[in-house]
Amino acid sequence: MSVSYPVASDHQLARLLQIGMVLEEVFEARAHNHYEALDESERDPDIVELLEHAAEESAEHRERLATLVDELDADTIAYEEIEMLVSARYEADGDFDGVLYDQLCNEETAYKFYDDLITAIASSDTTFSVDRERLIETLRTIRDEEAEGVEAVTKLMEER
Repeated sequence: MSVSYPVASDHQLARLLQIGMVLEEVFEARAHNHYEALDESERDPDIVELLEHAAEESAEHRERLATLVDELDADTIAYEEIEMLVSARYEADGDFDGVLYDQLCNEETAYKFYDDLITAIASSDTTFSVDRERLIETLRTIRDEEAEGVEAVTKLMEER
């Protein structure tokens, strides 16, 4: 499943939205894991706030995507199958130079995914069972929030 081509059906759109849901779940888990891995002495308030915000935002994004999937006239596939697709294409190997770099990678990956998905939907002439304008607006909002995340992490990295 690729976002390199126009989205041709509700079925394909549902799969791509499910990939986004799994990505968000992975990023939420990674933010929680980073927080848990920090020693008390390393719990810089700005980094803690960044991780908490990232986890909350990922959960909100997952909910928005799930709402869209529920409205589509398409069957969903098992979480495990989507998780394998995400692991193969988007998951990092976990070898990062710290919490902030990993978080930057997460934000950039999510931004790129949503940007590509918006392009794939916009280049399609398919009529979906969900309102196209609302679909694209929802995805643009999520993408813009990911861009804000990239900026926030970058700023924090520059201050360190």
